Amino acid sequence: MNYTISQLKIFLKVVEHASITKAAEELHLTQPAVSIQLKNFQKNFKYALTEIINKKLFVTDFGNEIALAAANIITELELINYKSIGYNNELSGKLKISIVSTGKYIMPYFLSNFLQTYSNIDLELDVTNKSKVVNSLEKNEVDFALVSILPENLQINKVELIENKLMLVGNQKIAHLFHLKKLSIDSTPVIFREQGSGTRQTMERFIYKNKFISKKKITLTSNEAVKQAILAGMGISIMPIIGIKNELESGELKIIPYKGLPIKTTWSLIWLKEKKLSPIAKAYIDYLESNKEKIEKEHFNFSY
Repeated sequence: MNYTISQLKIFLKVVEHASITKAAEELHLTQPAVSIQLKNFQKNFKYALTEIINKKLFVTDFGNEIALAAANIITELELINYKSIGYNNELSGKLKISIVSTGKYIMPYFLSNFLQTYSNIDLELDVTNKSKVVNSLEKNEVDFALVSILPENLQINKVELIENKLMLVGNQKIAHLFHLKKLSIDSTPVIFREQGSGTRQTMERFIYKNKFISKKKITLTSNEAVKQAILAGMGISIMPIIGIKNELESGELKIIPYKGLPIKTTWSLIWLKEKKLSPIAKAYIDYLESNKEKIEKEHFNFSY
């Protein structure tokens, strides 16, 4: 056997994406470079790791077995590095956090200085919808989760970060027509996030409570997609202000006044109450408790 750690990592990315092109993009390598490394890695084995059928890449059963072993090797190597650093009395290891999609506008500001202070900590940040975030927390796959709506079925601890405010928004033209009373809710398409999204859950509760009725509903699978649809004039939506701050400041999007809005919740970092926190996780909680007010003033000091 004559393979390198780099080849193991490349092979794992190819398996993960079932695509040489996507693996190359994530690894910031050229497609030919990935293909060459995959070919050289294959030379170590009698049986095929992958196969191409109808121009599509498939991982063989043998390839999946090798991928599992490769993942274990990479994990053990990381552990060796962390333990080596630990002997020098430096905090090291991996911090795993799952966040709802709107959280991408928030979480980096609450992580940046912490990761700069502890340069030997690796971050694994998963950005997805609320149902998947809560599921990963419940399965104990992550240290923390960032949510704006607390899960009702889990016993958790939390650190409250900043306020989350949702308002009805449209593009400049639609908002102006609302102001002139030439448009109304029942004559304008309303854009929703997908099922499982915390923003959708909040919208549906508001709609049910306020008998908010529209003639047409559009469903999109990310806040960014919803924002672009509103900018294009496809309809209106109730959105977290944190994700459209720049568009509000430029005037591309406008807040449409509506009874019962804004909806206010709180962005919170949560973890399972019974979880035994690692030294890294404990250090991060301490960091947040000491710095969250300063971070809020520096980066989120705006009001609408």
